[in-house]
Amino acid sequence: MKLVLIIGAGAVGKMTVGQELSKITDLRLFHNHMMIEPVVDVFGYFKGDTILKLRDIIFEDFVKSNSYGMIHTLMWAFDRKEDWEYVENLTKKFDEVYCVELIASQEIRLERNKTENRLNQKPTKRDVEVSNKRLIKEDSTYRLVSLEGEIPFKNYLRINNENIPTEVVAKTIKETFML
Repeated sequence: MKLVLIIGAGAVGKMTVGQELSKITDLRLFHNHMMIEPVVDVFGYFKGDTILKLRDIIFEDFVKSNSYGMIHTLMWAFDRKEDWEYVENLTKKFDEVYCVELIASQEIRLERNKTENRLNQKPTKRDVEVSNKRLIKEDSTYRLVSLEGEIPFKNYLRINNENIPTEVVAKTIKETFML
């Protein structure tokens, strides 16, 4: 079973690219906020351990299905051991792993942080001022762009998607990895 892991900093376009990629392939999208939002809604705050447990259930059951594969989006802090462990544990569940790293400037991402699709899909981002502050803080706290040669997957693609339409990015991923 295939896993396309789309990584990048906040508001870089991971979910939107994943949505487009799922339209042109048989891959199912499981974006990061599909677990974050319901947990925050129930508990009233981000509860990381519960989010991880729910994700694990989805992944475990999905790999037992007859599905072609999954797209999963993730903000990977390369300077956090826990993120490396999460990615390692996740990717070993799948037969084939494809990693796509999206990069864009903070200025572009702050603009994307208030797009209609993002705000519709991610209620925790609807207070744009708070969301912008969180994005800026994450950028200054974590290293969210990989170093040359750091990504451990043979199937890896880095795309600066600042000025590339989402549909073109998705098509590039599909064609590069023959999905």
